[in-house]
Amino acid sequence: MSDQLPVHNSTRRRFLKHSAAVSAAFSTLAVPSNVHADDGDTTIKVGLIGCGGRGTGAVIDALHADPHAKLTAMGDVFLDRAQLSLTNLKANKEVGDRVVVDDDHMFSGFDAYRQVVENVDVVILTSSPHFRPKHLAYAVNKNKHVFCEKPIAVDAPGVRSVIETCKLAKEKGLSIVSGFCWRYDQGVQETMRQILEEKSIGDIVAIESQYNAGTLWHRGNKPEWSRMEYQLRNWYYYTWLSGDHIVEQAIHSIDKTAWLMGDAHPIKAVALGGRQQRTDKKYGHIFDHFTVFYEYPDQKRVYFTCRQQDGCSNHTDDRVLGTNGQAEILRHRIYDTAGKPTWRFKGKKPSMYRVEHEALFNSIREGKPINNGEYMTNSTMIGIMGRMCAYSGKTLTWDECFNSDIRLGPDKYEWGDVPEPTVAIPGKTIVV
Repeated sequence: MSDQLPVHNSTRRRFLKHSAAVSAAFSTLAVPSNVHADDGDTTIKVGLIGCGGRGTGAVIDALHADPHAKLTAMGDVFLDRAQLSLTNLKANKEVGDRVVVDDDHMFSGFDAYRQVVENVDVVILTSSPHFRPKHLAYAVNKNKHVFCEKPIAVDAPGVRSVIETCKLAKEKGLSIVSGFCWRYDQGVQETMRQILEEKSIGDIVAIESQYNAGTLWHRGNKPEWSRMEYQLRNWYYYTWLSGDHIVEQAIHSIDKTAWLMGDAHPIKAVALGGRQQRTDKKYGHIFDHFTVFYEYPDQKRVYFTCRQQDGCSNHTDDRVLGTNGQAEILRHRIYDTAGKPTWRFKGKKPSMYRVEHEALFNSIREGKPINNGEYMTNSTMIGIMGRMCAYSGKTLTWDECFNSDIRLGPDKYEWGDVPEPTVAIPGKTIVV
């Protein structure tokens, strides 16, 4: 049973084995009770939990990945979101004919996830990240295969919960494929192989990683909305729901740095952050910029920045500094010590979003479970660690962050008033 993609200290044979498996979408899960490993024509029933744009796109990729998969159940805390997603999916010319969700399989409310899980073989989890640990645990306990969008939690207790759930999934022979999509990109895979296996830049000394982008959506406000409804509809701007943008969006870059570091975790980190442009109260309490210095064993460093501000220079990539050269991960290029290009990826690049779902469904058909649990929990926790350091203004160790018992969010989910979180103040905010 394969656990994850290549790590820094893997052997060449292990690296190539994993890369080939993902590139060709060989990765696999245990099979639903009505699907046999040699039966490619059996229908696989898919359920969507969290019906926003990401969830709608994931369903399209899933149905493309397996010609006998059908979407049969949908759930969201808001019925209007589920209905909009269903309308858009049915209108899709390529897969709309396999969107067969009856009215009695459209679920809404805080417990919608339970009803979806109980009616399908494969679950797509794309709700706001706060709910991911609970949704994943329920799906695995009900023996379902899962596509689990990133991030997998917003706090340390959530990460620890997902770790235990992933262990249970392995015991049950269930597949969990993560939404850390760059792990499934063939250009990134080959660039990683050049760095980690071919040693094209020598030994890694440090990594400069950036995810600097513009601002995102806001869904407004209505007088009839309770504060719970407002926060859920504008979930991005509340740390208890999104984890802040360092965890929700920039986690893709953090995941690539973790991959380069052998999917080890940092020893400690220190960070800066705040909100300068996105200061209106409608934007909740998240920051609009972070800078984190992560320290790894052997004095290796990751220098990470992310920003969501309009009118600024945008850049997303990871520059790897080595003893014999440098590399740019998303540009798929290697340079010598003089800055001269020595290698670049020239192969085909199928959609990484499609490939990750092909991996999932091929694994179901073949009865060969794949479990991305180890790296998806590690990368998410690294992002949470960076946020904790920035919110507190403190240098924190991995153990302090990972073992934190501070759980974000209300004790119970119900419509009505919920506290309006305050903006973190470094030097005053408590995170551990």
